[in-house]
Amino acid sequence: MNVNAALAGRFAGAPLRIGTRTSVLAMTQAERVAALIGGFGVTTEIVPIQVTSDLWSGDLSAIGGKAAFSKQIDRALTGGEIDVAVHCVKDVPGDVPLPEGTAFGAYLEREDVHDVIVSRDGTPLADIPAGSLIGTSSVRRRAQLCIHRPDLRTERIRGNVDSRLARLREQDGPFAALILARAGLQRLGLAGHVTEVLPVEFRTPGEGVVGMVPPVGAGVLGIQARTADTPVMLMLDQLNHPATAGHILAERTMLHMLRGHCNSPIAGYATTTPDGQMSLFGMVFNLDGSQFVRSRAWGDPADPATLGSRVAADLLHQGAGRLITATRE
Repeated sequence: MNVNAALAGRFAGAPLRIGTRTSVLAMTQAERVAALIGGFGVTTEIVPIQVTSDLWSGDLSAIGGKAAFSKQIDRALTGGEIDVAVHCVKDVPGDVPLPEGTAFGAYLEREDVHDVIVSRDGTPLADIPAGSLIGTSSVRRRAQLCIHRPDLRTERIRGNVDSRLARLREQDGPFAALILARAGLQRLGLAGHVTEVLPVEFRTPGEGVVGMVPPVGAGVLGIQARTADTPVMLMLDQLNHPATAGHILAERTMLHMLRGHCNSPIAGYATTTPDGQMSLFGMVFNLDGSQFVRSRAWGDPADPATLGSRVAADLLHQGAGRLITATRE
C-alpha cells in the first residue's frame, strides 16, 4: 500500500491530530513529530491536553502513578479526538497496559540518556557542601544519589523544566542543584545550563565518580495510535527506528516482569555492542539506596524480549521483588 496515498485518502480535507501534554517540552516534542509526519504530505494539528500529573505537585502514587501522565491522552485517542499521541517512553508505566486497541507504532531514534547536574553556582556534585538540598522528583535518582552522597538532602520538585530552573535560581532559594535529564534540556535548547554530565554506568561509592543509571525508556519518544487505523500505523512503521524499538522492548519486558510501580527505584537500559549483540543492564534499589540488586546479560538483537526476561528473572532471583514490595508500604 502506498502510504502517502493512503494518508491522503484518510485525511482528505482534515488534519492529522497529534495529542500531547501542555508543557513547553511536550509541545516541542509534538512539533518535532508534526514535522516528521508533514514529510508524508499530511497537514497536522497539535492538540494540547491537560493531564492530571501537570496539576499535581505531590507524590504520583496518590493519583495513580505514572498513568497520570497519560490517561486523559489515552481517552482522547481511544475516543477518536486525536489520531496519534506523543509520549516520553520513560513516563509510560510498566505495570499498566496500553488501552485496548492502541499500540506504539513508532519509537524515534534514541537521544541522550544521561542525567545531569544543574547547580546554582556551577559547583559539581562532588563539591556540593554536605547538607545541601538537591531537587529531583525521581525515586530512581534519589536512591542512586544516596549511595554516593548520603550527606545531601533531597526534595521533590516537579513541574516544567523552565519552572524548575527558575526555582533553582531564586534568590535565597532552597536548592543547591537539580538533577535533570540531558535530553529534555537539549530539546528545549537549554543544554548550556548543564554543570555536569553523570556517567550512565553504575559506580561503587569508593570510585569517586557518581554514576546515574538511566530509567527504562530514557531519551526515547514513542508515537501511539489506534491499531485499526491502518494508514496511520503504516506511516508510523516508516518513522520507527528498529534498533531503538528493540532496545525498548528489552527494557520494558524487564520492567513489566518486575511489576514495578511509580515509587519503585528501577533503572535499566539496553545498547548494541560493537560485535552486534544486545546488552541489557538493570538495577532495582530500595528508597534510600542502601540495598540494591543488579544484572547484565547479552543476547540476540532479534529477540529482545527474551533478553529482558532473563535480566528480570535474575533480578527477581536476587531479591528485587522484596525491594519493590517494600516501596509500596
